[in-house]
Amino acid sequence: MNCACVSIKSNTFIHNNNTNNPLLLFGFKYGGNNFRLQTIVETRSRKLCHRQSSVIKCEDPPQNADFPRYYSKKEKKPFPIPIVELRRNARQRMKDSRGKPKGLVPPPKNGLLVKRLIPVAYRVYNARITLINNLKKLLKVVPVLACKWCNEIHVGPVGHPFKSCRGPNASIRMGHHEWTKAVVEDILIPVDAYHLFDRLGRRIPHEERFSVPRVPAVVELCIQAGVDLPEFPTKRRRKPIIRISKSEFVDADESELPDPDPDVPKPSILTEENDDELVVPSNAEETVLLAEETLQAWEKMRVGANKLMKMYPVRVCGYCPEVHVGGSGHKAQICGAHKHQQRNGQHGWQSAVLDNLIPPRYVWHVPDLSEPKLQRELRNFYGQAPAVVEICVQGGAAAPERYQPTMRLNVGIPSTVKEAEMVV
Repeated sequence: MNCACVSIKSNTFIHNNNTNNPLLLFGFKYGGNNFRLQTIVETRSRKLCHRQSSVIKCEDPPQNADFPRYYSKKEKKPFPIPIVELRRNARQRMKDSRGKPKGLVPPPKNGLLVKRLIPVAYRVYNARITLINNLKKLLKVVPVLACKWCNEIHVGPVGHPFKSCRGPNASIRMGHHEWTKAVVEDILIPVDAYHLFDRLGRRIPHEERFSVPRVPAVVELCIQAGVDLPEFPTKRRRKPIIRISKSEFVDADESELPDPDPDVPKPSILTEENDDELVVPSNAEETVLLAEETLQAWEKMRVGANKLMKMYPVRVCGYCPEVHVGGSGHKAQICGAHKHQQRNGQHGWQSAVLDNLIPPRYVWHVPDLSEPKLQRELRNFYGQAPAVVEICVQGGAAAPERYQPTMRLNVGIPSTVKEAEMVV
């Protein structure tokens, strides 16, 4: 990318040999004895560079990016939106609504479904099933290893040599991992949530924590968004609720409405395949097609779930991984995170983000499949990617552009340790 942002002091000569970047504008500023000349250079690219003091930032996708931060179990999750901004927005809404009549509550807050999101919910559900079935097949041809003592995994025939194990007796093993064969549950972290028959009903008390079924949180989100599963019944309203107060409402009379037509076709729902029914790819071409399909299912599930979360609220505990799909979190006192005694085991509910609902498990990216063994001294040069993405890339699929900065595909890796020491 041809881009330049220049700031020079007096007694400095400017010479621009790039005929593609003609000087367009000169601005002069006087401050004390300093004379500054700021030059804005036009480029053929539409992407701009912004100069802040001595740092130049470009809107291009970065060559490399920082890895996701590791949060200790003693740390509380940050709020997606700061509390100060939430309070400011709430005060502004109260100020804007003062003296105005209350409008109708839109779905899904009035108990009805958002009709335009019903197909999205079915696509997310089917994408999840497709992802699970394809991962079972890819695990037969792409080796994936899991540590015996911690939750870290590695994609490749040889485990990485980094001393990053935090499991039991890690100090005795000097942080080394003990690698075993991984399963799908090691790649897709299971996140369960309580299934609600009525998503607007009362909160689940502590005494009923064992009587309410638990399902994967993504499945519960799809059910509340319109997916009908016979094994998990849910209440569907056809008329908006009648709100009495902030926490009380009654259902509208639906006896006058005609019975729903049972012959209306519903979108098809996929099912998980058993291990005996799996058809493993037999050659490299089938493996590449399967890896590309798996990567598309992963992106479709995440993009669709993100759309659903904007309309259907999802809560997460700020101290533990517990997720609840609904407006208010449950009251089950099952939080065992740091200092849970001070909260009597209750969760600290806050708005969830996509990574809370579908947590990506990051693994080290193997840059050269012909030499899958990583070197401990070159750790700073290796990248990381979600396990699903790394499996698909090693299966032959192209790496998505959004994951390339953390995978560091454009970063040169030294061939020897001596060469790495010379890198500034």
